[in-house]
Amino acid sequence: MSDVIAVENLVKKYKALKQEVGKIIIGQNEAIDHVLLSLLCGGHSLLIGVPGLAKTLLVNTISQTLGLNFKRIQFTPDLMPSDIIGSEILDENRHFKFIKGPIFSNILLADEINRTPPKTQAALLEAMQEKSVTVAGHQYKIEPPFFVLATQNPIEQEGTYPLPEAQLDRFMFSIYLDYPSFDEEVEVVKSTTTDETKQVNPIFSAEEILNLQRLIRRIPVADNVVEYAVTLVAKTRPNSSRATQIINDYIDWGAGPRASQNLILAAKGFAAIKGKFSPDIEEVQAVAYAILRHRIVKNYKAEAEGITEEEIIKSLL
Repeated sequence: MSDVIAVENLVKKYKALKQEVGKIIIGQNEAIDHVLLSLLCGGHSLLIGVPGLAKTLLVNTISQTLGLNFKRIQFTPDLMPSDIIGSEILDENRHFKFIKGPIFSNILLADEINRTPPKTQAALLEAMQEKSVTVAGHQYKIEPPFFVLATQNPIEQEGTYPLPEAQLDRFMFSIYLDYPSFDEEVEVVKSTTTDETKQVNPIFSAEEILNLQRLIRRIPVADNVVEYAVTLVAKTRPNSSRATQIINDYIDWGAGPRASQNLILAAKGFAAIKGKFSPDIEEVQAVAYAILRHRIVKNYKAEAEGITEEEIIKSLL
């Protein structure tokens, strides 16, 4: 099948996918788009929002529509790395046997990831980057497709540990979920306070998702679009030749090369779901906020003056 037909098929199936998710999740359109986009590009997503905004329900619904197996870990202060990746036990023949943990799944929901100490958060690092885990010197591969979708409560809340920068960088997107609009909330209340249960149907299979990831990587990109993305990321680095005054004033350090890679990959995916065969600069701009906001570190001056990551990225665009 040619790539042109494959992209046209993707557009149709993506619409069907959004309709299935829309049966359960009302509103949150941009968040749904970004989560689905990260899955099509083979990336991980971090969903940030106050409790009760259906972050967990969103991930659960998406995993059902994608026909993937799904495991959930509730992160707590006493969670140990072995609770995530698994552990070796002695069997009846006195041989060590590896019991796989919940990380061996297609979609891993790391719920409230910032409620667990850094030692346990770090257990995800190798899996997110290498798609494998190492236990007692043995490496175990995680079958693709593999996605970590983590939810996080805002840092200011009680009992949270901020995620280390190295881990934040592993997430392709940082997605903010906001309160629903008045009409959406009315709709939510109407649909969730009756005894009617809604079922969602799987639209994709694991094999199709792997094919789509390969398709998106094959999409061509013009040199000027790549240069725009790299320039945008370079501008976030304070005291560099491309840095603007606002960056030098308010940023401690900027985004690394992984941000440039993700900008182009996400722009390709965004173009594909719109039925375009090559991304333009507008696609890069559309995904810039979700890709850059968790990769720039504000300084005390920015905190004191209440400058947000959004305002800083907007000034660069």
